Amino acid sequence: MNAAAACPIDVAVGILMRPNGDVLLGQRPAGKPYAGYWEFPGGKVEAGEAIFDALKREFVEELGIEIRSAEAWCGVEHVYEHAHVRLHFYISREWRGEPQSLEGQAFAWQGAVGVAPLLPATIPLLHWLDLLRYDGNDTI
Repeated sequence: MNAAAACPIDVAVGILMRPNGDVLLGQRPAGKPYAGYWEFPGGKVEAGEAIFDALKREFVEELGIEIRSAEAWCGVEHVYEHAHVRLHFYISREWRGEPQSLEGQAFAWQGAVGVAPLLPATIPLLHWLDLLRYDGNDTI
């Protein structure tokens, strides 16, 4: 069965945003599809798990931080060769702890540093965030 025909996999994705608008991106580790590509941190929603609970769990597991609050921002479906995903994006400006590389992944604050290559589903989100950031809209 190809990814396009499969039911989408729900994925909780977090956009950690500093007061200056920089956002955290992580680099996919070796051994995973799209290894070396940059993306927003997050992961699969487990059966019976609320999306926000999955987001909080993934951030503890991947980065060792506690999401204190987050706003649902948007949803995007994307079909990769290996999976059809339904991405649920949250923006968080409030967390406890400093991000750590608990799964051996690199990470960088986008805005202070530009990284490449970007995971295809990440590219439009960065553009949307830039548009909101630079038009003076305080809703993000």
